[in-house]
Amino acid sequence: MTITGEMLIGFSSVRGNEGEQRAFNPATHSEIAEPVFGMGGVAEVGRAASLAAQAFDVYRNAPLAKRAAFLEAIADNILDLGDELIERAHAETGLPLQRLQGERARTVGQLRLFAQVVRDGHFLGSTIDHAQPERQPLPRADLRLAKVPVGPVAVFGASNFPLAFSVAGGDTASALAAGAPVVVKAHSAHLGTSKLVGCAIQKAVKENGLPEGTFSLLFGSGRTLGEALVSHPAVKAVGFTGSRQGGLALLRIANARAEPIPVYAEMSSINPVFLFPAALENRAEAIGRAFVDSLTMGAGQFCTNPGLVLAVDGAGLDRFVQAASEALTTRPAQTMLTPGIFDAYCAGTRNVDAVEGVEKVAQGQPAGERANAAQAALYVTDAQRLLNSPELEAEMFGPASVVIRARNVDELLEVAEHIEGQLTVTLQIDAADHADAQRLLPVLERKAGRILANGFPTGVEVCHAMVHGGPFPSTSNAMFTSVGATAIDRFLRPVCYQDLPDALLPDALKERNPLGVWRFVDGEKTAPAQTAN
Repeated sequence: MTITGEMLIGFSSVRGNEGEQRAFNPATHSEIAEPVFGMGGVAEVGRAASLAAQAFDVYRNAPLAKRAAFLEAIADNILDLGDELIERAHAETGLPLQRLQGERARTVGQLRLFAQVVRDGHFLGSTIDHAQPERQPLPRADLRLAKVPVGPVAVFGASNFPLAFSVAGGDTASALAAGAPVVVKAHSAHLGTSKLVGCAIQKAVKENGLPEGTFSLLFGSGRTLGEALVSHPAVKAVGFTGSRQGGLALLRIANARAEPIPVYAEMSSINPVFLFPAALENRAEAIGRAFVDSLTMGAGQFCTNPGLVLAVDGAGLDRFVQAASEALTTRPAQTMLTPGIFDAYCAGTRNVDAVEGVEKVAQGQPAGERANAAQAALYVTDAQRLLNSPELEAEMFGPASVVIRARNVDELLEVAEHIEGQLTVTLQIDAADHADAQRLLPVLERKAGRILANGFPTGVEVCHAMVHGGPFPSTSNAMFTSVGATAIDRFLRPVCYQDLPDALLPDALKERNPLGVWRFVDGEKTAPAQTAN
């Protein structure tokens, strides 16, 4: 497929006139000559959002089977792009081909997961409380509840996942599954990749006979176009993955609207790893090596990167630091996604270098003449230093981490109470550590969306039970996840129907259950009366 520099607004290819931009290769530190992308602005946002509003009622009322088939068609069309997609993403991000192939599989997998969610129908929350006209002292009306989509959704592509958190990523997949049209702002770091995937979605819209405004893809300045998109009255929710600064800016815009809307922003997390004494006694070296594997994966450009390690001081922790240091020194510098991300990583490590009482105990291989290549780093300090140095809690977003030596488990608890909200917390524990871990768990449940044992947080499984969210500042709303089947809940709201005639009820609530879905009827979970049409 020839990549062109036009945006996709509904079924039209539109060239923006708010400036031009070429894609950039971070590995060679040079622009990719063709094509030149035309940037959009307020006018293009208005056109895309208006089309989405026009499409909303038609798309949300399409049969569930058709909506599911649409999601599967997107997955098939992405696969049909073949090596062209992987090679373009590699050129624009510097990520290894194997990593991008895995990310494509995840992207396709989550589209197909949401197709299953749609067909299953549980997401509708169908609930029926039949009328009780003879109830005393007052009768009860017939009450029925089902969830409906909130309206058109704005999605901001992420820098670190050009496929799985971008144009057809989890936010888009879950919003489309909910029945919400989507307008995507492509990330400027992978414009060509975004265009290829956008064409795959546009093709699926046409193939399935869906309304034009079901999907649009915009290019443009993050500040100008992003503000216009979140401000547009047709947009009813926002999905965002990026920096804390960017997420908070969108929240301010959304809250300042005449009709405030929810912004589901994933922003900042350092993902603490707690190392317990028995685990260190039994396998400190193995834990240290596995930690470095997680820390340096993808140049550390994961929202779940283990940026903080905490343990009671002692011989076991010394062995961990030694093993991790030895492993880290062999790791080559890796190309980061953009010059801006590389500069921010270097600034973050310089801030930690400047904190008195923090020792840099190991570094990876130097970058030499390679552009935008991050050198890994490992630091060690004590718990009191962490409690009094905000710089040590800042996300470095790269292959660097700080090890904290605590005097005892009580000090670990103090640190756990102190840290901000996180996407993940990891426990390295053996059976003898369970009593200490039990003391910590109530605190961690308040601090994180996912608690894992004897692994590392990088690698987020796309499944029904996954939670990829957490208390602020890891996300803007700790009640929801951006990964997993329940990510669809962000873009739904409940509607109660009181005494409506059966003919006017949505299919999910009709007495004969034409969708064939499980429902909660008069307080009991009830199997489908018939199969879906």
